[in-house]
Amino acid sequence: MKLKKELSNTDFFNRYLSKWQVKLILAVVAFLIVLSVIFFTQSIVQELIIRDQNAVQLYAERTENFMSSEDGINNLDLVNNYLFFLDNIVPRVINFPIILTDENGEPTEPYEDWTLNIDFEPGMTIAEQRAKVKSMLIEMESNYPPILVKDKDDNVISMVYYTHSSLVDQLRYFPAVALIIIGVFVFIGYFSFNSARNHEQTKVWVGMSKEAAHQLGTPLSSLLAWIEIIKYNDDTISVQDAVAEMEKDIERLNTIATRFSKIGSTPEKENVNISRLIENVCTYFDKRLPHLGKKVEIIRSLDDSLFADINVELFAWVIENLLKNAAESIEEKQGTIFIYMRINPKKKFYIFVKDTGKGMTPKLKRQIFRPGFSTKKRGWGLGLSLCKRIVEEYHDGKIYVKESVVGKGTTFAIELPLNLKK
Repeated sequence: MKLKKELSNTDFFNRYLSKWQVKLILAVVAFLIVLSVIFFTQSIVQELIIRDQNAVQLYAERTENFMSSEDGINNLDLVNNYLFFLDNIVPRVINFPIILTDENGEPTEPYEDWTLNIDFEPGMTIAEQRAKVKSMLIEMESNYPPILVKDKDDNVISMVYYTHSSLVDQLRYFPAVALIIIGVFVFIGYFSFNSARNHEQTKVWVGMSKEAAHQLGTPLSSLLAWIEIIKYNDDTISVQDAVAEMEKDIERLNTIATRFSKIGSTPEKENVNISRLIENVCTYFDKRLPHLGKKVEIIRSLDDSLFADINVELFAWVIENLLKNAAESIEEKQGTIFIYMRINPKKKFYIFVKDTGKGMTPKLKRQIFRPGFSTKKRGWGLGLSLCKRIVEEYHDGKIYVKESVVGKGTTFAIELPLNLKK
């Protein structure tokens, strides 16, 4: 069910959405995500600014209470409270620069005593300290208006200039920096993926061309041979026998053309007896195997009661590929291929193709279905990838390497939905 749903979704995109429409949708979604990140980050920035402004406001109010008091420094409790506030409260809530000026906005000496969180390098002259403070005042005033400190008669006696914490700046630039980094990685990833995809597509097309040439080559060569026999009227075989063999080759060509025409389309399925289909393929291979120069026997253990909804041409192609790979993996002069079936209680059945060949390493097992991958010197690595596509995408099944031991052989498994009877 899950695979059907995925395929139906894929069909929907292929049928109703073009490639540029999919890209447009993805671009819109990405743009909305970017806007969401920026909005969320800026909302946090505003909350931090308000928090910093409240802290400065508290500092200004406490300073105003102290400086506008009539007895001022003569009130020991007031002095102690203010000093406690400066030493214990301010460092916890204010971690950004603050400058306390006179009523005209001019910095007051000594500058270390009338500023907060501003570092003056050792050895700086008074003029250099003043220049630094004046420069910071200009920047602070451009960002936030100063808070006025007044006496009891509402006269301005001082001004508090401030900026914000470094965290605010970091959060302001974070979306831009993050998006640039993400953009670079996305670009690199897209470029790499696109290159890999194009390379894989190239291998697939080359493989398809070679596979087509290979599939067509045998019956075409046979036809040419029969034509030569008829042309020169060789008495070793009758014309009727030659025509009969040519009909078989033409039928084979038609089967090959049908198979390739169904790749990429939605093939029609019919409810067929699986064991009979497998037996037909095995019989075909029984005649071909002696030409490989090896004595390879195909032992069948089939269940005649098993039916499944399949496309005959494509599924026969899968069995052919598995048998061909099994035969080619047998490097000795003789070997055995076992093909047998098992039923699963969950309305599934399995087809196993086991050989006594050279086997595979775990690394090869992971790569064996990848397009273009082949262990043969003259192979093009398309047969098993086509098998996987046919079984999993067209027949809602699974195909995998069940077991493989180097030097002992390999077992491929096909899992399909089950119909016990037609």
